Amino acid sequence: MAKKKNILGRFLRLVLLWIPLGFIALTFLWVLLLKWIPPVATPLMVQRAMEYRSDKDFKTHYKWVSYEHISAEMARAVIASEDNLFFDHDGFDRKAIKQAIEDKKAGKAQRGGSSISQQTAKNVFCTHRRDFIRKGFETYFTLLIEWMWGKQRILEVYLNVAEMGKGIYGAQAAAEAYWNESASEITRRQACLIAACLPSPLKRSPVKPGTYVSRQANVISSRENNIAYPDWIYHK
Repeated sequence: MAKKKNILGRFLRLVLLWIPLGFIALTFLWVLLLKWIPPVATPLMVQRAMEYRSDKDFKTHYKWVSYEHISAEMARAVIASEDNLFFDHDGFDRKAIKQAIEDKKAGKAQRGGSSISQQTAKNVFCTHRRDFIRKGFETYFTLLIEWMWGKQRILEVYLNVAEMGKGIYGAQAAAEAYWNESASEITRRQACLIAACLPSPLKRSPVKPGTYVSRQANVISSRENNIAYPDWIYHK
């Protein structure tokens, strides 16, 4: 009996103490390393490559560039489009989350309530399954990157890994694929068109925008005038 209790005690310590501590230590190290090292790939890149494995024309376009080599217009546009309280919240735009929940209950067309910080955490550290387990990991990693990275690094990573078209990830890949330019040359109009496509990057195109995307790009451009961007957005 004593031997069985001893085995049970060891098992419980493993499950309730050592595995959680090991997970925390590994994830802390992972997030810390990515504060300075660019992600090699993201779970979404792998997922899309699997989805389009039978498409011979599919190719992953991902080229990391540092923030100072990305047009400030791109940063301004995604903040105006995706998260205009980015500089003020702790990783979670509670007002947007509450509105998204109310819209879902009312059966209205939904606009995601995820902040740029949450989207970055999801893109870099999580799969894109829609369940509470993934959402829990997303919340955990959002807290970590807000604490360990800070806003500028979060935005830099987001602008490099966000899906901006079929097989296109990040501002540099988008600039090359759509306009044969570099990320530093993206204009305000181009940035707003990309931002307008972000909710559905596989269905919308910044080079063939259509009425809806063009209108949304105009809305995003107008919103920029109401946001107080810090100096570092402009590489100062």
